[in-house]
Amino acid sequence: MQEFSFSTRIFFGEGALERLRRVEDRRVLIVTDRFMVQLGTIERVISYLTRCQVSVFDGVVPDPPIEVVAAGVKAFEECQAETVIAVGGGSTIDAAKAIRAIAKKVLQVETDKMECFAVPTTSGTGSEVTDYAVITDSARGVKYPLDSQALRPPVAILDPYLTASAPSSVTADAGMDVLTHALEAYVSTNANDFSDAMCEKAISLVFRFLPLAYKDGGDLLARTKMQNASCMAGLAFNSAGLGINHSLAHAIGGKLHIAHGRINAMLLPKVMAFNADLSHVVGGEYTVAARKYQRIAKIMDFPAANVRLGVSNLIREIERLNHTLKIPSTLKEWGADLASVREMQGELVSAALADATYATNPRRANEEEAAALLKQIMG
Repeated sequence: MQEFSFSTRIFFGEGALERLRRVEDRRVLIVTDRFMVQLGTIERVISYLTRCQVSVFDGVVPDPPIEVVAAGVKAFEECQAETVIAVGGGSTIDAAKAIRAIAKKVLQVETDKMECFAVPTTSGTGSEVTDYAVITDSARGVKYPLDSQALRPPVAILDPYLTASAPSSVTADAGMDVLTHALEAYVSTNANDFSDAMCEKAISLVFRFLPLAYKDGGDLLARTKMQNASCMAGLAFNSAGLGINHSLAHAIGGKLHIAHGRINAMLLPKVMAFNADLSHVVGGEYTVAARKYQRIAKIMDFPAANVRLGVSNLIREIERLNHTLKIPSTLKEWGADLASVREMQGELVSAALADATYATNPRRANEEEAAALLKQIMG
């Protein structure tokens, strides 16, 4: 038996922030980062609240460490929050999820019953609708995926205006994270008809609108479509899971401090070739992953007369998209110290294979195969 469900209410499109006008006479904690404050985004969000006592915790940093979450719990306690609003990218929303979860356990507060809003300012993680959060142990350079339905935000607000100020590099990295979410969930061992439908739509939106959003950040139609794609991909992988692309990205990103979407994009063509496993044909049939990649190629109207052609052209188009978005193809091109990467290869491989996201990858990988994927992106 499988399940596809989502309890998050999603308000989307231009003017979606109007939903916040219903928040009245509450003690509100806004979880965000300093850039959002400096940009004036938080002041704009506050303007929608009615007669509320507002406290702002702006200590979130990329790949939020445990210490940031602890500071957020302290801010939660000090303002006696009745409502939490997370405003920012995936790191901010993940931090807010962890703050709520720990506040419930440590402060004995029924955070599950509180108003909580996830307001993304990038289109990438889909964290506004998922049961997942990623917290970092900075001392060890390790990312820990958290997984609990209690982490799922009750309300998501997708207002494209808030993403318009994202730099082109952030737009690129976040957008490729969306594509990775959708393609991994699509071939996951837990994929289902409902998640597949979300994936197919998200993938088509990314290929069409990510280049437009990258070229012109003020294109609100493109921004709206990328927000929708991010949210749908989030709903898909929340049900179906991810795979070795993400497990390797967590391991490598945690050690080398590469933006999550960027390392996902660098890995994606190599991982897809690994999962397709075109040399493995049984009874005249290619793997399920290969056949599903061909289906995506057909949906995108890429040449896909047969499985091998469809897989090859889909991978080629992803490589072309990475090039358009100025995403490096190797760690060497990114600027990594390859000698250091080689030294930590065993640690990276072990972390990737132990990562929770690897569990639903369509093809099992041993240590040698995971190491080979790592070597392919080293350059």
